[in-house]
Amino acid sequence: MSRSVLVTGGNRGIGLAIAHKFADSGDKVVVTHRSGPPPEGISGVFCEITDPASVATAVEEARNLHGPIEVLVANAGITRDGLLLGMSDEDFVEVVTTNLLGAVRAAREVLTDMAKARCGRIVFVSSVSGLAGAPGQTNYTAAKAGLLGFARSLAKEMGPRGITVNVVSPGLIDTDMAQGVTGARRDQLLKETSLRRAGTPDEVAGAVHYLASESAGYITGANLPVSGGGMLGN
Repeated sequence: MSRSVLVTGGNRGIGLAIAHKFADSGDKVVVTHRSGPPPEGISGVFCEITDPASVATAVEEARNLHGPIEVLVANAGITRDGLLLGMSDEDFVEVVTTNLLGAVRAAREVLTDMAKARCGRIVFVSSVSGLAGAPGQTNYTAAKAGLLGFARSLAKEMGPRGITVNVVSPGLIDTDMAQGVTGARRDQLLKETSLRRAGTPDEVAGAVHYLASESAGYITGANLPVSGGGMLGN
């Protein structure tokens, strides 16, 4: 059965891999994009995730393309790394607004469709750093940790409507964003994994696709780490 799927931040990296995973499975996929063009072969809508009106417009455009949203993957995110002592309010607020509040806004916009249909799948892309913390990323980890609490509360609110809400938390994944992690820091992160390697966007996409599948119909409020065994116990 082909579903209407919306992936925020789906024009590159993990989001692009997720979009392709759903499209390859026969779903009708729309991705939001801001800083770059939409991927070839997949419908795209512009969205400034920090602007509530832009989020509402993007969801409406996606709805017009493929019908009511049945699956939302909230993936859009940014980093503004730095030690807290030198971090501006603007850098902290921008990361939280994009990574946490942007996901909240996207979820709120699609829930009307899902509640009417009494079914739906929402998957938030968080990070293992939201569980374990990371130096120089107080803003990013605060936002990603916030996604976990938000998802669990939303799962309890929307469960009676047949809507599942889950989280995928990637570890070190080979993307453009991770290219800045080099040298001793990268070596440390790899040593903390059981598999001693970085993951791929496709491996994250597989986890997201599973949580949005019929097979995961009795899973909600869960957090699935895709971290190669890193951060075990967190």
